[in-house]
Order: sequence, then structure tokens, then C-alpha cells
Amino acid sequence: MVLRAWRQDRIRRRPFPAEWNAILRRTFPRIGRLSAADRTELEGLIHVFLAEKRFEGAAELIVTDEMRLTIAAQACLLLLHRVADPYPGLFSVIVYPHEYLASQRVRDEIGLVRETRQVRLGETGARGAVVVSWDAAERGASDENGGRSVVLHEFAHLLDAEAGGFDGAPRLRHRTMYADWSLILEREFDALRRGGGTDDLLDLDAYAATSPAEFFAVATERFFQAPHALAHRRPALFAALAGFYEQDPRQSMPETPSARGPVLPED
Repeated sequence: MVLRAWRQDRIRRRPFPAEWNAILRRTFPRIGRLSAADRTELEGLIHVFLAEKRFEGAAELIVTDEMRLTIAAQACLLLLHRVADPYPGLFSVIVYPHEYLASQRVRDEIGLVRETRQVRLGETGARGAVVVSWDAAERGASDENGGRSVVLHEFAHLLDAEAGGFDGAPRLRHRTMYADWSLILEREFDALRRGGGTDDLLDLDAYAATSPAEFFAVATERFFQAPHALAHRRPALFAALAGFYEQDPRQSMPETPSARGPVLPED
């Protein structure tokens, strides 16, 4: 463990290549709006992520430095101020060029199990792999993303699973945080489920109401991608996520007029 930390620290201190910076300024413009300290921390996390995680292209995709950097930057954004070891249980990132078909076993109402095919943009496996489609990852890294990010979504699932399962209850910094976390997220999830979600691209949608795990992942997307809207409409949820992620993304994301929508009832 000590040797791993020492090795990661050496990797983190490497100079960030100018060509990498040029790529991210173009594909992930948020990096240019971070404070100097946050940018340096993020660059160090990216260094470690790229050194330790294997990228694999699927469907004949050749993974480029642009793809690796753009995906790594979004994944590591979730870790700012929190941890120095990026996703220790993750070994590989599988990248499809576009959406893809995945097999899924489902049990019907009479108990029979059948296999179906489902179109996906990404998924998080239980064996140390994350799958994302490149065109969705590229859209999520831009400022014109409609509040969506497949990378943030799937890596939020990884953080969730670090506490032992995909249940919307990630490992928190202090035990005293669990009571408030459960109260706020359960209240917001139950209210969303009763309401069936919303069509507003900057708010939580119906998919967030399918399970606590998906609620946490979708809420994480909105927290980073549409922070002004989430803070205005769901202030308690925003505050809970800000406490978990230990950052305020409003400082690095431009505010849009959509954020001035109504404050939603929290029941």
C-alpha cells in the first residue's frame, strides 16, 4: 500500500504535457475555468488514471490520446478534493464508437428469465471494467451537453459500489453524514418516483426514478453538468452532493437562464 502511494505520488508530480493541455482545452473546456490549484490536482489525477487503467477499443475502434484524456478528465473530476487514488478497483475502460447493443437477462412477471438486447451508451460492470460510447463521452465533456454525461454517470456508479453495492449509498467521509444523506436522498428519490420524473433536460428525469443507484448517478450528472439549475431547484440535494464531492461546480460552469426555473417542492 505504501509502495503504491509512493509510486502514484511520483506519477502525479510529472509535468502535464503541453499537447495534453491543448487537447483538454478543446474537448473539456471546463478545465480552463478551474482554479490553478484544482487544475494542478486534476492533472495529477489524470496522470495516475492513465498510467494505471487500460483503455480498450470495441467494435474496431482505435482509442486515441484525445479519447483517453477526455474520458479520464471527466472521471477524475469526481475525485477532486476527495481521494488521491483514482478508482482502485477499476482495471479497464472499454470504449465503443457509438451506442451499442448489450445482452441483458430479465425476469418476467411469472418468473421466467429471458435474454433481451438493449441499446446502451455505457455501463458499469462488477469485474473492474467501465464501458462508454465515445460520441456520448465527447458530448458530455463539452459545455453544450444538456446536463448529460455518460462518463460522470458510470463513474458515479463506481463510487457508489465502493461501499459494497449499487444502492445510492456511497462511502461517506464521516459516519455522522449518513443520517442526513439518507434522509435527503430518500426524500428526493421518493418524490421523484411519485412524480415520474421531468422532461426538463437540466433536472432529474424518469430514469433517475428507477432505482436509488440510478438516482445517485443521474443526480451526479446534474450536479456537475447543470449545477446552477440543481442548486436553485433542489437545494437540499445539491448541498448533500456538495458535501460528498467536496466541491461546488458552479465555480467552473457558466450559468444559464434555465437555472432560474422554479424551486421544486421537497415534501
